[in-house]
Parts: sequence; C-alpha cells; structure tokens
Amino acid sequence: MAKKDTAEQPEAGGSKKKLIIIIAAVLVVLIGVGVGVFLFMGGEEKEKLTPEQEQAELEKQARAVGPMVNIETFIVNIIDDEESRYLKASITVEVDAPEATMEIAQRMPQIKDAILLLVGNKTYGELRDLQGKIQLRAELLNKINSILLNGKVKRIYFTDFVVQ
Repeated sequence: MAKKDTAEQPEAGGSKKKLIIIIAAVLVVLIGVGVGVFLFMGGEEKEKLTPEQEQAELEKQARAVGPMVNIETFIVNIIDDEESRYLKASITVEVDAPEATMEIAQRMPQIKDAILLLVGNKTYGELRDLQGKIQLRAELLNKINSILLNGKVKRIYFTDFVVQ
C-alpha cells in the first residue's frame, strides 16, 4: 500500500500543476480580451459635455441654415362676409437636405395647389394678426412635409405678405 500512496502523490502533484497552468492560461486570455476591448471600443473617449454645452450644441445645429427654395408670389381670395378680400404672399422654404430642393422643384404644382387650397379657406380675421400668421406657417409646414418624400421643410419664411 505504501507504493500505491507514493504512486498517487506524483499524479496529484501533476494534476495540481496542470490546473494551475490552465487557470494561468485562462487569466492571460481574459486579460488579453479585456485589453483588446478597451483599446478597440473604449480607447477613444469622446468629449464629455455638460448639459449646458449639449443644449448649446443643439441650438447651434437648429440655427444652421439649410438650402432655401423660393415659392413665387401668389394671390388668393380669402373668406370675408363683408367684402372681397385677398392675400398676396411669397414664401421661402428652408429644407434639411439638398435632395429636398430637387423634389420641391418637381412637386411645385402639388405644393402650390396645397398652399392655395389651405390659404383660400382662411378668413380675413385669421390672417390679419400675428397669431394667425404663425398658425398659417405651421399648417403650411405640415402640409408641404406631407407631400415630400425625400427630406423635410425645416422652416417657412413669408417674404411678402399682404392681406387686403
């Protein structure tokens, strides 16, 4: 029996060495993977912006001027019970992408038709004050954007606006 015990001891010592080698190899691989992930994914840190800086950056992007498209002057009758009234206006639209300018040019008859129908259903009372003009601008923005497929209108500017 003594011989069996001594024969088993070297095996136990050998298996302990194998276990230590395996653990060391696994640790080396894990460390290597960790370093690789850090270098490839986290090595390049972005600037950390404060909430105020983030807000300022968003406002700067919002103020950036995009491509502009002029919609020529149009005259349309507006609703009034007392007398015949009309609106003479010119519009410039600001779009978010150069591709949208081409689409607006292609769809100009549809856009003009939508503008004339929308404005023609307004009353003199709705168009004579600032709130009415702001409301009309919002409605025109939504209407034109519903027609466009590529790109969107960011802003609408009235370059001429006469209600008489």
